[in-house]
Amino acid sequence: MIISIRQFQAQRMQAPRDFSSIENIPICVEIGAGKGKHALLFSGEHPEQTLFAIERTKEKFLAMQKQKGLEPRDNLYPVHADALPWIVHALYPQQVQHFFILYPNPEPHNPAQRWLNMPFFEFLLSRLKPQGTITLASNIPDYIDEAEQQLLHLWHLPYVKQRIASDSARTHFEIKYLERAELCQQLIITKPESYQTRFDEFLPLQGQGHAE
Repeated sequence: MIISIRQFQAQRMQAPRDFSSIENIPICVEIGAGKGKHALLFSGEHPEQTLFAIERTKEKFLAMQKQKGLEPRDNLYPVHADALPWIVHALYPQQVQHFFILYPNPEPHNPAQRWLNMPFFEFLLSRLKPQGTITLASNIPDYIDEAEQQLLHLWHLPYVKQRIASDSARTHFEIKYLERAELCQQLIITKPESYQTRFDEFLPLQGQGHAE
């Protein structure tokens, strides 16, 4: 498969500060986990799954850590880092069973930074197992519509579009949006068995080149 987008420069990514490598075992990853509401729910409901929950904002990360202390989960690993360098340095090809990207910043002034518009999305797909999934949720119809077009015409990936139930409460944002009666939707994106990327042989950088 040829992807008509410029190639992400993975080798240029410096490791997050205080980076720790992880084992090459099947995991799930939540990007932008906030205060950890979904991470705690998911890890509690799926004790057989290992979840790494990445949050860049220190205040939210500390809140997630605190909540995990109140509701201990042996299978939940909060990570304080920017998602892109952490994924490049930590994850192996075809390691991730599920990615969760729930209510990401819609980047209204910088559409190129939306997840399915970024060259990095190809690298993300290389970390996903065949038949693994990415759940992308948003309360902004145009965001979902654009992502659908990218899946169809750029990434050539199958997906299911779902309306999120009015009583769903996976994240603090989701609760707020549904209470306002906003339309919340998600795309469940699946990676086919035969899907190929230009990063399928790219091994994690494992913390080399730490930022100072």
